[in-house]
Amino acid sequence: MNATGVRRTAEQVLALASDEASRRAGSGLGTARSWSGAGTDGVAVWGRCEDGGPLPYRTVVDTTGPACSCTCPSRKSPCAHALGLLLLWAADEAAVPADGPPDWAADRLPALRAGAAGAARRAEGGAPADPEAARRRAERRAARVTAGAEELERRLADLVRGGLAAAGQRGYGPWEETAARMVDAQAPGLAGRVRELGAIPDSGPGWPVRLLEECALTHLLDRAWLAGDRLPAGLAATVRTRVGLPSVPGGTAVRDRWLVLAQYDTGDGRLTTRRIWLHGTDSGRTALLLSFGAGGRAPALALPVGAVVAGELTPHAGAGQLRAEPGEPLVPVGGPAGPPPGGPVGAALDAYGRALREDPWLDSWPVTLDRVVPARAEYGWQLADADGREALPLTGADRARPGLWRLLALSGGAPVTVFGECGHRGFTPLAAWSPDLPAETVPLL
Repeated sequence: MNATGVRRTAEQVLALASDEASRRAGSGLGTARSWSGAGTDGVAVWGRCEDGGPLPYRTVVDTTGPACSCTCPSRKSPCAHALGLLLLWAADEAAVPADGPPDWAADRLPALRAGAAGAARRAEGGAPADPEAARRRAERRAARVTAGAEELERRLADLVRGGLAAAGQRGYGPWEETAARMVDAQAPGLAGRVRELGAIPDSGPGWPVRLLEECALTHLLDRAWLAGDRLPAGLAATVRTRVGLPSVPGGTAVRDRWLVLAQYDTGDGRLTTRRIWLHGTDSGRTALLLSFGAGGRAPALALPVGAVVAGELTPHAGAGQLRAEPGEPLVPVGGPAGPPPGGPVGAALDAYGRALREDPWLDSWPVTLDRVVPARAEYGWQLADADGREALPLTGADRARPGLWRLLALSGGAPVTVFGECGHRGFTPLAAWSPDLPAETVPLL
C-alpha cells in the first residue's frame, strides 16, 4: 500500500512516469506474463521481469515514496519495470501475493525506505534542528533578496528612462544577466518575472504596452517587498511567496471529502510542477495541491480526476489561501460527486477581480461556470452564457487542445458546467459536466 493506505490505481501509477515513452513501456509490462516471483509485504512490491535481456531484471518498489531499485540500465525514476510492476499490482492483486521479500529484495529495502523517509521529511519541511541557526539563515536570505530588489528597481528605472522601444534592440542578453543576478540574490520569483519581461520585446503587435504593464507589476512587487514590514500579514505572506521564498501552511486545517477536479503538469526542463485542484463537498472550499519532480522524476502525488478522497488539508499562509498541504494521507472514499456550485460569466469575472485585490500578481483564479455553451466567435473559441449575455475567450493554448473537442462533443450545442482557471488571458477549461450525467467529471486536459 502507498502513503494513502491503498494500492495506486492504474491512472495514479501512470502519473508517476517521467515521460510518455515511460508510460507506453510501463503499460506494456503491466501483465502477469512479464513477471515471475512477484510479491508484496503491503508496503513494498518486488518481482523479476522478463524483458528480453539475458537475465531477468530484478525490480523493487517502496510505495511510500515511491522509491524504486531495478537492475535495468535506465536512469529514469521510476523506470518502465517499476511502472509495470505497480500496474500489475493495480490490475490484479492476486498476481502480487502477500509474502516475505526474497533475499535480493530484502537487501535493497532498507536503503529504499531510508531514502523515501528522507524525501518525505524534506517535502514536509520538517522542523530545523537549530531554530536560531535557521533564523539567522532566513535573515541573511532576506538581506540578499532586498539587495536584489533594489538592483532590479534601478534596472527598471534605466529601462523606462531609456525608452521601451530600445528594449527590442538590445536582445535577450541583458535580461538573462539581470535574471542571473536575481538568482544570486536568492529571489527566484523575481528572476522568473525578469525572464518573462525579456520575452516580450518584439513578440508581436502592441508589445511595448505589454512590457510596460509587466514592468509596473514587477515594480509593484519590488516596492511591496521593500515595504514588507508595513503590509497586512496576508499580503506580506503573498509577497514573500511571489519573490520566491518558501510558502508554508499557516491556516486552519479543514477536514472534508474532496472531489478531484483537475490534475496537470507544467515544466521548464529542470522542474516539473503538478497542480491538483480539489473541491470540498461539505465545506465548499477550493484547494490547490502542488507537487514537484526534478531531474526527470515525475511528481509523486497523483490523484485520479473525478475521484472523491477524504482527509485533512491545511491552507498556506497568504492572500486567497488556496494552496494547501495534506495533514494526513488522502484516502479514496467512494463514488463520483457533482460539480462545485457555479455561476454565470459575470460572476466568474467578479471573483477574479476580488482575488486580484488580494494578490495583484495573480495570473488566474479557479471558477466554475454554470450553463455555458462553447462557441466559435470572430476572434476564436469562447464560453458564453446560455442566455448570450456575456462570454469568456479561451486562452490561446487551449484552442488547439484535444480537450476543446472533448468539450464540444460533451456539449453538443447545449449548456454544460465547466471548471477552469479564469485570468487576464482568458479562460482555461479543466473539467466539465453535462446535465445528463451531472456526477461524471470529464477531464479536459
